[in-house]
Amino acid sequence: MPRKTSSSESPTVSPSLCHSSQLTTTSSSSPKGRGDSSSYTTSLKQVNPQLQALGELDFKRAFLVLCYIGRNQLEDVAYEDVIREFKYLPMVEVERKIWSALGRQCIPEEDRLKVFGCDTETVNTYHCHVHADGTYTFKVQSVCTRTHLQRVLGDDNVLMVRFSDNVAYNYESSVCWKIFKEGIWVGLRCYRFFVFKDGGKEEKKNNKNTSTVRCYFVRTESHAVSDLGKAYVLTGKNIHEARCIFMHAHTVSSIEKFMARLSLILSKTITLEIDLAYVDISTIEDIKCQNKDGSIARKDDGEPLIHTDGTGFVSEDIALRCPKGLYKGAQKNHETYLGNVDVDNHDSDLHIREPPLLMQVRLFFSGRAMKGTLLVNRKLPARTIQIRPSMIKVEQDYNILGIQSANSLEIVTTSNKPRKTNLSRFLIALLCYGGVPKDVFMNILTKSLEEAQSILSNRRAAFLVAMRYGEMDDYIVTQMISCGIPLDEPYVQHRLSVLMNEERKNLRSGKLPIEDSYHLMGAADPSGVLKNDEVCIILDEGQMSGKVLVYRHPGIHFGDIHILTAIYVEDMETYIGNAKYAILFPTKRHRSLADEMAGGDFDGDMFFVSRNPQLLRWFKPSEPWTQKVSQRISAKKKPSELSVDELEHELFQLFLTTRFNPRTAAGIAADSWLSFMDRLLVLGDDSCDEKICVKKKMLRLVDIYYDALDAPKLGSKVTVPSGLEAKIFPHYMGRENVYRSMSILGQIYDAVDSFKPQGTVVSDVWTMSCFEVDVPEACSMKWKLHYEEYRKKMSDALRLDAESKNETAEAVIMDYKQIIYGAKTFGQRTREDTEIFNDALAIYQISYSFAKREQTVSKCSFPWRIAGEALIKLYLLKRGERPLTVSLPVAKEIFY
Repeated sequence: MPRKTSSSESPTVSPSLCHSSQLTTTSSSSPKGRGDSSSYTTSLKQVNPQLQALGELDFKRAFLVLCYIGRNQLEDVAYEDVIREFKYLPMVEVERKIWSALGRQCIPEEDRLKVFGCDTETVNTYHCHVHADGTYTFKVQSVCTRTHLQRVLGDDNVLMVRFSDNVAYNYESSVCWKIFKEGIWVGLRCYRFFVFKDGGKEEKKNNKNTSTVRCYFVRTESHAVSDLGKAYVLTGKNIHEARCIFMHAHTVSSIEKFMARLSLILSKTITLEIDLAYVDISTIEDIKCQNKDGSIARKDDGEPLIHTDGTGFVSEDIALRCPKGLYKGAQKNHETYLGNVDVDNHDSDLHIREPPLLMQVRLFFSGRAMKGTLLVNRKLPARTIQIRPSMIKVEQDYNILGIQSANSLEIVTTSNKPRKTNLSRFLIALLCYGGVPKDVFMNILTKSLEEAQSILSNRRAAFLVAMRYGEMDDYIVTQMISCGIPLDEPYVQHRLSVLMNEERKNLRSGKLPIEDSYHLMGAADPSGVLKNDEVCIILDEGQMSGKVLVYRHPGIHFGDIHILTAIYVEDMETYIGNAKYAILFPTKRHRSLADEMAGGDFDGDMFFVSRNPQLLRWFKPSEPWTQKVSQRISAKKKPSELSVDELEHELFQLFLTTRFNPRTAAGIAADSWLSFMDRLLVLGDDSCDEKICVKKKMLRLVDIYYDALDAPKLGSKVTVPSGLEAKIFPHYMGRENVYRSMSILGQIYDAVDSFKPQGTVVSDVWTMSCFEVDVPEACSMKWKLHYEEYRKKMSDALRLDAESKNETAEAVIMDYKQIIYGAKTFGQRTREDTEIFNDALAIYQISYSFAKREQTVSKCSFPWRIAGEALIKLYLLKRGERPLTVSLPVAKEIFY
């Protein structure tokens, strides 16, 4: 573990000088070092009366006060008596009162918090924005998912901190380093730097104007009266000891890996309710790759190549506890979450349902941190988990004593029924290079544009597009169309126009829908039956057979696409039963097939699998990728060789470097590769020399790109030589210095750009006569208030970044569904149908009346998003029609 040191230079801070909005500090000695929260002593006699009053409020109320004073000093805008009044208010009135007393005078109306979950089920995330002058402001968001960090410490003990782009960070007395040394005081609570994570390309796609790096501080101490006497897991622990609760990250080989592994606690997950003390967690060997002579195949650095990188096994009884349909910690379908069920009860539902075939997990146990997938194995004894060395990312430090680990099995994603699958620019380019004619892609595009052409007037075309993008609106428009609601109904027309624009945007970027293709989670064959280029693919109907094309995003090497043979494995059911949706790879090769596809593994990687006859007919595979160039990693001290203070300093320095000097090599390499590929695709046979030159550049860019993807956790510095950077780009990339591309990608872009849909979107708002009936006055009054409240909440949510916006909006919608149904869905309703239908009609009439006054069709969304299932049921009842019940998976199977 890191060496302990003492320091006489670590500052402490007095809340009387440094409260929530202004960074002002005093220094004093710290005998136990910066990492020890007990070194920060505070005399409550020095605290101003306003902060003392704030400390008497529970945290949610206190935080709301701090949100609403903006960047003002608390003592400048509030009297202690006013603050204490908030202590006795019912929670439902708190926001309105604090806004009236403070917020209205201190912050703009648009910054008012419209979403603030007060019930115990709501997940609140607390945010701090650090401004360039050292002041900071606070906000709170309600979301639907939690992280392991939040579950262990509590939502209110985790603070997400964002630093302004222009904040000073590169010298010891700068704002950032002051905050590092002194923490962030939220009233009388002190929060200190704990962990950060770079969301990378995916995060950047959601948040184009903000940094992808998310930094988290945690509460280390509190002098608030409201916290006195309450048990808190970090009490008496320094930051290093606090991290050891989650894992012994100091045992890894570098600072970069330390933070990469610690950030596993930031994955959005659900906790599997199982006592790991009664689970046999054992380690089994990885299956190593072998050469033809039987010797172990190795990398250039001597490390053995393995077939089972990142995948282990779990017994069926444990897998049955996991809800199906999980994606990034949220349930995407309505499978029942059984939770804490007695697995020995043979009458339980556990014995009549199938477990997920694969679970992508984070396993924290006795200081170790494990990451990867667990494949259900019916041959294992009950209560068994088998992990492999390749899954162990952090080892246990047996010298750590007296710190109880937060043991947990966290589920990120399960192997799910694949959705409609699209191609991508990279994949189209590689397929075209491999011999697939342009006409194949243009025919797909033409068909898609024809469907889009009649989407506003043709029920079948509208239904197909609504089904394709059903997850955007929980399939409510699909249900509206299928139950016979007219296509020119205002909300239907509005949504169809939105979906049509989404379709055009996707098509233009190369996301062409491709038949007989799927995205499946991968793992190693448990049976050991599969041979060299054989795979086992399990779909809805069971195992499939025949030739398949397999690719892994973000592969850009010519050989990243493989042609393999799917076979039926008779013994497979003895391992997995009837579990579904995965591709299993052989363990009898000189090299893992996953590794041959852009250096993949089985810790949750998804693979594009296609049995599309056109692709299989034309595509000719190239030699698989082998790394030719490797970036050198400079020798550095291991975390265990640093003192606690030195380790903290290095970790925060790593954060600042990642936040303010982001790595750009991967993006530059990928863009340059695509530009060169665009050129390669149009070169004729008479340009052999140029082809060779372009391909040579592209192959070097491939190595650099793959190195750059791994660089953050390896600590290597990757650069793209100027001679390999593209200077001009095809017009479809939307860059400066462009040329008109004549490749298949340019042709797709231009064809979609010139597309003009038939018909016009209906802009008038009108109501259906079957819903123009009287409703109880009390019902209307109740929903007028709810609707006004909803508009404010959604307005606030829509100003957030993309990911937070979606999560917060979903949380808002779920709150109102709970009000009308007494449950999350109409099917789970606890209220009487008559009450629900009256509420649904009131919502419909109020919303459409408002939309008509505003002459804005989009305002019609509220009743359908909140009460859509009830309105559809009521519509069919009033028309005297009997609904035909079809499950979503079956509907997809029929229409796709």
